[in-house]
Amino acid sequence: MLIAGFPAGAWGTNCYLVAPAAGEECVIIDPGHEATEGVEETLKKHRLKPVAVVLTHGHLDHVASVVPVCGAHDVPAWIHPEDRYMMSDPEKALGRSIGLPLLGDLTIGEPDDVRELSDGSALELAGMEFSVAHAPGHTKGSVTFRMPETSDIPSVFFSGDLLFAGSIGRTDLPGGDHAEILESLGRVCLPLDDSTVVLSGHGPQTTIGRERATNPFLREVAAGLGDGGTAAPRRGM
Repeated sequence: MLIAGFPAGAWGTNCYLVAPAAGEECVIIDPGHEATEGVEETLKKHRLKPVAVVLTHGHLDHVASVVPVCGAHDVPAWIHPEDRYMMSDPEKALGRSIGLPLLGDLTIGEPDDVRELSDGSALELAGMEFSVAHAPGHTKGSVTFRMPETSDIPSVFFSGDLLFAGSIGRTDLPGGDHAEILESLGRVCLPLDDSTVVLSGHGPQTTIGRERATNPFLREVAAGLGDGGTAAPRRGM
């Protein structure tokens, strides 16, 4: 298994390219602001051929490079229907002006081929399986992607802006809901094995076991206290 990731753009959003091995087909996860060059460099370095872009949610810092990436390689983009509008109207999704001209040359809109994700579905892409879980709270259409454990690697969980190392996604933007993100943490994250590797939308790699033991939000959800903790800073757009 090959997973190559890099932080991109003004928000340092993690973009991931996932393939069975170098020289094979791949899936691109969350090509956000200023991610195009990094995507192309990673494709060339590992001799990869993309077959799809999949999106954990619709915020600009995760989707800003979707149109050029999909267009250059003639591949579809997958997104949950409740976040699809954000690709064409990013400012509405954020509830305020974010100064789009200051962010450089942005191609706002949808790629030619957009497909919709659904909770509990299994995507078979590039010879790999990605289990989709709807996980609202950061946005209404936030999802996560989980890859099963194999003989050589543990299960890998692409958490988007649901779960970070030591924190969780913010819930103060349109579509955000604190109670919903706590429910998603309990339903989606807590059942996972401690060995599950968490690759999130921002920040470093972690594991479910580490977050179960140390993340104040996940600990309080596990304890059934319901407020998810308020001490740790939250990340994401």
